[in-house]
Amino acid sequence: MLEVRNLQKHFGAIRAVAGVSFRVAQGEVLGFLGPNGAGKTTTMRMITGFLPPSGGTALVCGHDVREAPVEAKRCIGYLPENAPAYDSMTVLNFLRFAAEIRGFRGADLVGRVESAIEKCRIEEIRHQSIGTLSKGYRQRVVFAQAILHDPPVLIMDEPTDGLDPNQKHTVREMIKGMAAEKAIIVSTHILEEVDAVCSRAIIIRHGQIVANGTPQELKSQSRTGRLDDVFRKLTLDKEDS
Repeated sequence: MLEVRNLQKHFGAIRAVAGVSFRVAQGEVLGFLGPNGAGKTTTMRMITGFLPPSGGTALVCGHDVREAPVEAKRCIGYLPENAPAYDSMTVLNFLRFAAEIRGFRGADLVGRVESAIEKCRIEEIRHQSIGTLSKGYRQRVVFAQAILHDPPVLIMDEPTDGLDPNQKHTVREMIKGMAAEKAIIVSTHILEEVDAVCSRAIIIRHGQIVANGTPQELKSQSRTGRLDDVFRKLTLDKEDS
């Protein structure tokens, strides 16, 4: 469903992403791991069309994000970092607004909004202003807008960062509940996220992939069998060790 081909991004002399390639199939939840500044968010933004690549491309359900951006974006649900939304709108009005932008009308719009509210477990706050919500509820509201159109590819940037343990559990259960039907990427620096929801993981360092495998395959690279030891070994600069 998603194929990333040699994606590159330069900001002047800074090479943020240096030739990243991978595939994600239906039924996979891919953990995209790396320390802060590794290039995770920049890669997600290029895949979703938020940033133009300096080189390479991505195919979303066969649509090239550079040559057919609208068709590619129709196939993507995107939960950006920090869950941006309109604070003055109620949850229900925000989701209706997002559905209208997606082109839904009438009973179809109502049905999709209600389905997203149910899946994201936000029934009790539907009439509340987004600006009054906790971070966990806000995250779930923006998650709901990302799945309104039932996209085959779901991309989430740090979906549980800053949430308390109960909120993290809820978001992870939501991800697992739709994993079989979609190709999902979860960008994170939280290693427990991999064991909790991911069937495969990529580790990125300085804009390049340094590991790609199942959580068990990655753990086997360490004598301790711990993912954090593997992560540290692959991402820690020598001068920092």
